[in-house]
Amino acid sequence: MSQKSKTFEHADVAVDANLAIAGLLRDLAAVQTSAQRKWGYKRAAAAVRDLAEPIATLLAPDGTLGKIRHVGPASTRIVLEVLATGDSPTVNQAVAASPQRAQVEKSRQLRRAFLSRARVNAVLADPALTGPSLGDYRGDLQMHSEWSDGSQTLDDICQTGIARGYGYSAVTDHSYGLPIAGGVSMDRLAEQHAEIDRLNVAYRGAFRLLKGIEANIRADGSVDMTSEELSRFDIVVAAPHSVLRTAVDQTDRMLAAVRTPGVHILGHPRGRMYGSRPGVSADWERVFAEAARLGVAIEIDGDPARQDLDYELARRAAGTGCLFALDSDAHGTADWRFAETAVAHARLAGVPANRVINCWPVQRLIDWARSRPSYQSVGR
Repeated sequence: MSQKSKTFEHADVAVDANLAIAGLLRDLAAVQTSAQRKWGYKRAAAAVRDLAEPIATLLAPDGTLGKIRHVGPASTRIVLEVLATGDSPTVNQAVAASPQRAQVEKSRQLRRAFLSRARVNAVLADPALTGPSLGDYRGDLQMHSEWSDGSQTLDDICQTGIARGYGYSAVTDHSYGLPIAGGVSMDRLAEQHAEIDRLNVAYRGAFRLLKGIEANIRADGSVDMTSEELSRFDIVVAAPHSVLRTAVDQTDRMLAAVRTPGVHILGHPRGRMYGSRPGVSADWERVFAEAARLGVAIEIDGDPARQDLDYELARRAAGTGCLFALDSDAHGTADWRFAETAVAHARLAGVPANRVINCWPVQRLIDWARSRPSYQSVGR
């Protein structure tokens, strides 16, 4: 192994080699004219991003790379170039010669402050970092079931929560105002709540399923449910799902959302998406200050494509005194591990564990949720 590759390997606390390689493989996918090659490079990128260990640890003494599922010879060449030099001439030449060059450059600007799975694991294991640990984490407060756009049943959620050592989780299917995501009507939610009541009797003492909803934040900052409807839930996550590709300032929109009576958590606040959209632009210090004043938690969503807030912006939120919710946004049982990505961002941001509502006992969490200020006390 060259001295350069050794330097790159040992710098992975500051440089996420797996994520850098995954990004370059996605760049190479973007400039392919063959649909099959495009798919192959994207699959290789996902495989590298999801590796549990730094990819440099898979290098053999002779400089060859150990087998990685879905990473073929062409992608291996890119990996070896990056580990040797910190960059890939092959990718750079392909991008420079492509009519997609401008789009690739734009995409690169939308990959800041994401973490690979290997980096998440390193952060969780780093004793020098403060903040919440996996041992502090008691329950996930954003996930979706087969009632909207998820694949897991309510019973799956209870059983998976117990298997992970949680005491509770909230099911937060999409509200009726977002039909594209299988938004659930209030009549259907009444049926869901009856099912939750039944499960809570069955799992009493072992696990509690909280009645939640992910309400949609409209362009004007209002949410797509009435105050009376919101009052029927234990936990209300309000999140933006539109107007996410513009640089127009949306501070007023986000302020209106956190001021909405009955909203407990501002979910994936920007609505950014890895490599494809920047999400909401706002004066985040103003939004965080108002959320802190009103006791609304700011979410760190651990979905690998979201990671929103990321550790840089979460550090600014922590400085204003915000509460935080660290969630997986799981749509199936395999997604629950995304909560670990949220915890890693919180640790990098230095968020105190006592300001993470997922670290609270269930009764404290419920008491906090019920203490949300009334509309009259919020002020405009």
